[in-house]
Formats: sequence, structure tokens, C-alpha cells
Amino acid sequence: MIRNSRRRTEPLDHAELARLLPAPADPQLAANRQDLLEEHLMSEIHRPEHAPAASPVRRPLRRTVLFAAPVAAAAALALVVSLSNSAGTGTVASPQPVKAPVVQIEEGSTVQLASTVHAIAAAATARTTPQPGPGQYIYIKSQVSFMATRHNADTGESVTWVQPLHDREVWKSPDGTKGWLDEPGYQDKGGITLDNDEPRKQLSYKWLAARPADPDAFLESVYSTVSGSRDHDQQAFNEIGSIIREQLVPSGLAASLYEAAGKIPGVVVVEHAQDASGRDGIALARLDPQTGERSEWIFDRDSHQYLGSRGVQVREVNGIKPGTVVERTTILTRAVVDAKNQRPGAGQATA
Repeated sequence: MIRNSRRRTEPLDHAELARLLPAPADPQLAANRQDLLEEHLMSEIHRPEHAPAASPVRRPLRRTVLFAAPVAAAAALALVVSLSNSAGTGTVASPQPVKAPVVQIEEGSTVQLASTVHAIAAAATARTTPQPGPGQYIYIKSQVSFMATRHNADTGESVTWVQPLHDREVWKSPDGTKGWLDEPGYQDKGGITLDNDEPRKQLSYKWLAARPADPDAFLESVYSTVSGSRDHDQQAFNEIGSIIREQLVPSGLAASLYEAAGKIPGVVVVEHAQDASGRDGIALARLDPQTGERSEWIFDRDSHQYLGSRGVQVREVNGIKPGTVVERTTILTRAVVDAKNQRPGAGQATA
């Protein structure tokens, strides 16, 4: 090997350092991403005994928004996971993960984007949406499966594991200050509180109800909630996706929400996508340029009702192969109930 002694004795200037070092990660999490990180922290703190012994990949563990957190946040999560595993008490053992499914990647297109968005918006406006009152809670029951990838630093091999499909129930007060999450097998028995004295209002029903009905103005308000150096268009798409998945959208805003999503650069239509229940639908999707994952919102082909979501790896990043399904969700029930931990029954409004 030829060694250049000058490199050892002469300082590097700032320009050369900038070329040699990778770009720093954005240490700031979007507010709702931090909420979801906190909600799902417990869901990944136990690695099953028979899972491969390997160091965590730098991409963070999946959670309902599915969205890659900055490296700093992923490292913090990995540290907490390590500490929690060593403690060995206070939590239930998570079910053993399974290998992630792999699908054929269908190319997206903007040809039918305008007409598809219009149909989805019209269907959302036509549906009756219950309005939560004082003291009531928005209840969302879904089935979910999120990624738990591990990378073997010794061999360079990665295996993408995902949680088995399982139930997830969330209760949220309209103002975002109270809530509860029950995800059996991934938190302590009975669930965990989501109460927050300082709610991040961008995901609350109350915050949504105060948004302008004009699509352009609504989209501007969504962009105002994102920050940092990460792709702002992807962040805006993710924010709206979070609302669709685990929130109740005021009926007067439903059309504007989807029309605003259709205006985000990079959004395409995928003709065939399956939710976690295996239902085939049409999807609004966007490829995250940083993670290589395409987030898909899946709608019934005929009624245009939201079915669930899917995350598909389109470009290999951190050893995750193209076609790997890193996230699957399906909505089972969306309703308004009278109390936290109450499930909808006869006579209660559902959406």
C-alpha cells in the first residue's frame, strides 16, 4: 500500500473535510414523528430469542407512520432498546418477527392522478363523518405490521424482519391532550397512556377543524409544520398520511385534504396495491428520495374509501432489497366513543 505521509502532517481544509465526510443527519424530528416514536418505543424493545444476532441497521425501526427518522433519533432508540433488553422487566415479550414479504414493484404514474384524487375527494365528502363532542374520544382500530430490520456488521448481510400482523387500538381526545394506545404483545398488558400536557396540535381533530378548506391554503398549513433539511415534500406527504391513518377528518375538510395531497410534487398513482388484509386497491404514493421507500395510501377501487397503507422498498438502501414490504396497515374501525378505553357499540357513530 502506498502511504502519503503529507496527509498525516498537514491539516485538511474545510472544503476537503466537507468532501470526505458524509452530510450530517438532521437531528430534528417532526413533532408527530416524535409522538409516534414515543408511542412505539415499547413495541420494539424486545428482540425474540431466535432472531438473528446482529447489530441494528442505521435505518430506524418501523412504526405507524413509517417514515424514517433521522440517524440521531434512530441511535437514541437503539440505545433505549439495548438498555430495556438488559433490564428484562416491566414489559411483555414481543411476538417473534417474520421475514418481510416481497412484491413485484409496479411503476407509478401521474396520468390518472387528477381524476383519481377527484374521485377520492368526492367520496370522502359524500360520507357522513361523526363529530366528537366534549369528553368524547376518536377511536381507531387497525391491523398493522412494521419493519424491524437488522444488519450483520460482520458479514454485511441484512435480513428484513417484520412484526406479525396484529391489532392496534388508539383513543384520542379531539384536542390531542388525552389518549390511549393498546397494541397487545407490544406494550404492557392493557396498553399505555398518550396523555400529553403540551399536545402537538397538527394531528388533533381540533387543529384540523381550524384549517382552511381551500386545498392550497391547507397544503401551506401542512408545510408550515415541517422543518429541517429532509425532503419537505415527503414530510408533507407523511403528515397527511398520518392524519388519514389515525385521525378523524372533519367532513368539511376531507376533499381539501386529498386535493392538497395531489398537489405535492412526486405524488403518483399506483394501479394495484394491497393493504394488510390483502385487499387490492388503487393507491396514492410517493417515493422517499432518502430512504428509497414508497409510501402508498390504498383506496377501494370502486367506493374510493381508504383501506390502509403499505410501504414498499423501491431502491435498495441499507441492504433492504427492492420489493420488500416494510409496512402494512388496514383500518378496521373508525368511530367516536364516550370514554377512553371504550370500544364502539350499538348506537355509537362510526365513520
